[in-house]
Amino acid sequence: MTRSERPARPARKRPSRARAEGPAKASARNSAKSPKRRAEPTAQVDFALPESTTPALPAVEAFADLDMPAALLKTLAAQGVTEPFPIQAATLPNSLAGRDVLGRGRTGSGKTLAFGLALLARTAGRRAEERAPLALVLVPTRELAQQVTDALTPYATALNLRLATVVGGLSITKQAAVLRRGTEVLVATPGRLKDLIDRGDCVLGHVRTTVLDEADQMADMGFLPQVTALLQQVEPEGQTMLFSATLDRNVDRLVRQFLTDPVVHSVDPSAGAVTTMEHHVLYVADETDKKAVAMRIAARDGRVILFLDTKRSVDRFTKRLLANGVRAAALHGGRTQPQRNRTLDQFKTGRVTALVATNVAARGIHVDDLDLVVNVDPPADHKDYLHRGGRTARAGESGSVVTLVLPDEKREISRLMADAQITPQTTRIRSSDEELVRITGAREPSGVAVTIEVPQPAAPAKPKSGPARRPGGRSRGRRGRPAG
Repeated sequence: MTRSERPARPARKRPSRARAEGPAKASARNSAKSPKRRAEPTAQVDFALPESTTPALPAVEAFADLDMPAALLKTLAAQGVTEPFPIQAATLPNSLAGRDVLGRGRTGSGKTLAFGLALLARTAGRRAEERAPLALVLVPTRELAQQVTDALTPYATALNLRLATVVGGLSITKQAAVLRRGTEVLVATPGRLKDLIDRGDCVLGHVRTTVLDEADQMADMGFLPQVTALLQQVEPEGQTMLFSATLDRNVDRLVRQFLTDPVVHSVDPSAGAVTTMEHHVLYVADETDKKAVAMRIAARDGRVILFLDTKRSVDRFTKRLLANGVRAAALHGGRTQPQRNRTLDQFKTGRVTALVATNVAARGIHVDDLDLVVNVDPPADHKDYLHRGGRTARAGESGSVVTLVLPDEKREISRLMADAQITPQTTRIRSSDEELVRITGAREPSGVAVTIEVPQPAAPAKPKSGPARRPGGRSRGRRGRPAG
């Protein structure tokens, strides 16, 4: 279906408060005033999915069955991607045809290529003007932005499309320079993109394909006003794809306002539905034994991510692990983006075996063959639990999620698991128990302190001696004026 063949879209209007919330949200808001009443988990999380008025195209069994450029098919084969995941098989026929898409799937279900291949195929052959990208992927975190960029780069290169990433924590001047040179596909976090637009370094009026990835987290992080403002700047008749691990009421507002007759597909709605993932709740006697249990798990033979609540607790536990011989590194929002990138590289390559992190690592991090995630501090709610757990058992692999629970946390964790629709295996444990070894591979750390060397950035190239010379023989001074 060509763009000219698509039915005209109705004008998008900002929904009224009553329409945006609907009776279900009003009911939830009223019930919140009475703390004794608790809504059912599904009422708290998901909204009624919209019904498409136009029938969806059927799913495909192979990438070769899709109407995609040959260069993309060749690159898929070169990357070893042989069969589409369910979310790709179901959504790609429709997104390639220009339909809006609403997809629900946990991280690791194949969402990036589900939207990325369609976005690239529909942008192929076009050339962007300076500051005016043609396709946009909005993501909530810097880590997810980098993961999306890494995943799409070989396919964009195959189609001769320029791909750029703009996120906070890195030089906005350099990012503006990239946009001025022109880029067809832009991966961005909302805050940094807004800054670049406000500076006049980017305009979105030429964007025909827009993707919201992990839309629920953008809403949870307070980005909803920024996301709404950005979506109002793209081409009104363009294509919008929204992918999310959960579909709560805030996401409902975006769906109703910006998606027109979307194709809806839901797969692996939560980590609890993944049959290759085991969930363990380990009851520990006190804070001292909890730290000892976490220490032995971190010393296991193999990589592990350990989640703690605060930046301070992450730093303190990391220092304790290093002092006891565990090759550990900290990851949290207090580190610069280059530091966070280097830490992730060390973890992926195995130089670091225990990654100690706050929720900054709960999404947007993909590490092959990661089979264990540990909640040293239990998450605040079931959504955080599902996304932390989503770092393991990805793409059909197996993995375990272990949560350490103190006596006074037992009731809260039972409620969290019920909300996540998970029935975990529960065990009372001490750091010396053999059962801990069976579940996690825990072992006693060496006790010999280790130091993790921080990779240093490459030294900048030395400038050529003497001032640069202009055509005709005249040189320029440091501020660009003729010298002398």
